[in-house]
Amino acid sequence: MSDNILSDAVAATAFRRLVAHLQHRTDVQNIDLMGMAGFCRNCLADWIAEADGAMGKDEAREIIHGMPFAEWKSRYQGEATPEQIARMQESVAKNADNH
Repeated sequence: MSDNILSDAVAATAFRRLVAHLQHRTDVQNIDLMGMAGFCRNCLADWIAEADGAMGKDEAREIIHGMPFAEWKSRYQGEATPEQIARMQESVAKNADNH
């Protein structure tokens, strides 16, 4: 994808909306996002930390989750089923070092 498709302002607005949406939809497990889309909240946070260069993963995850990740995990994350894990592994394999 070309970097000039969206202005920075449009991309930033859409990104903020995505973050707000993910913070609102705590019923959607990260493993389910991984299984369907090949990325999750943690991936998004890791991409932010990598793009920033000075930000740590924990700080970026707090931005995405709206709270420290350990707190989010204890509140909202359940145990993954074998089916969820298998679906995630199949989906992630499609990423093929794309990101």
